[in-house]
Amino acid sequence: MKLYVVGKGAVGTYFGEALARAGVEVEYAPRSLADVKSFDADVAMVTTKAYDTDGAIETLRKAIPYPEKCVFVTPQNGVGNEEKLAAVFGDANVVAAALTTPVDRDRDGHAKAASEGGLALAPMGASAYNWLIATFAAAGIKVKVVDDWRALKWSKLALNAVANASCAILNVLPNRLIHFERVFTLEIRMIREIRAAMAAMNVTPIDLPRYPVRALFAIAALPSPVARGILARRIAGARGTKPPSLLVDLRSGKLQTEVDVVNGAVAAAGRALNVPTPVNAVYARVLNDIAHTPPLWAKYRERPETLEGEVLAEMKRVKALVRR
Repeated sequence: MKLYVVGKGAVGTYFGEALARAGVEVEYAPRSLADVKSFDADVAMVTTKAYDTDGAIETLRKAIPYPEKCVFVTPQNGVGNEEKLAAVFGDANVVAAALTTPVDRDRDGHAKAASEGGLALAPMGASAYNWLIATFAAAGIKVKVVDDWRALKWSKLALNAVANASCAILNVLPNRLIHFERVFTLEIRMIREIRAAMAAMNVTPIDLPRYPVRALFAIAALPSPVARGILARRIAGARGTKPPSLLVDLRSGKLQTEVDVVNGAVAAAGRALNVPTPVNAVYARVLNDIAHTPPLWAKYRERPETLEGEVLAEMKRVKALVRR
């Protein structure tokens, strides 16, 4: 098998190294489109950030000589990446994926993966791709096959959203966020909004390797004080001192983040389906504002009352629109 990887970050390196050890021929895409060369791949993986998907597609157009014979796998965060790939290469050739194994890179650039978690796969089309599943398994990657690719991606979105945008906006780690009682209550409301949007789309939550997503939604449905207590313990134990991805992006000075395909996607679904999603809408708007205007971050750093005020104002605005 031949694998082409677009995105040589921690995730792309993890898959490339694991599959290379299993005997797969692996080629990584260069950064510059001008340097892209043809590679007759059986599988192409897009492991870039979601905001680089359009560029990844241009790379694939140039690199893959026979796209009709190639399977395009996307373990990217958020929603919308599969649809972009399918629009170009056909949904029968696209496989949605969600990686729940924590991955980092060592000083030499090699992937360091935790032992827990795994990879969930869901073909967009009718093909089962048993050979692809077997290849990942042969590389030592735990694989779960899912029937509904939208359920897969939206369930992973719910995991990505928890203690992510709020930590980034406030410039705090998850173990500190859980002590901001009012903002952490907003986290509960945010999860409820995601579940409401999924219900309006007829998307059923599913459990992913290592993460019982259905339990997350069940906890969020409990009275807020109870939900806060349970989730706070779980977040503190799982990744209390690890900076979430959106905070890493802001601290790195990036002008773009993945908030649009996570919280922004929830807000967009809410607008389209008339489902109130004020917390997700504010998270997406404020984080984008900070990314594009870094001095604005000072307004929110370690100031949970400012973020709460923005959400309350949005909730009042939404209620006023409903009354009209």
